[in-house]
Amino acid sequence: MTLEELEQIIATRAGASADESWTAKLLAKGPEKCAEKFGEEAIEAVIEAVKGDRDCLASEAADVLFHLLVMLRSRDVTLADVMAELDRRQGQSGLQEKANR
Repeated sequence: MTLEELEQIIATRAGASADESWTAKLLAKGPEKCAEKFGEEAIEAVIEAVKGDRDCLASEAADVLFHLLVMLRSRDVTLADVMAELDRRQGQSGLQEKANR
């Protein structure tokens, strides 16, 4: 599965009833709740990275990617928007990019 396919699945689920879809239910709670859930998943991924359990880290990383895309959707930011920003940054070092912020 690609991130673009996952973004499309999230878009489809967003249009479902909140009674039938976790994604629709989360989005209905608003961007703040989506951001909170993303943060929870990110912390869980960090914990698994520190523990060194590859399988658990892969599982938590999947949750992070999913909830990142849900959070982006809650603020009408597309994966294409994110990729365009990454493209813009290509060609300069990370140190240079950070200094330009």
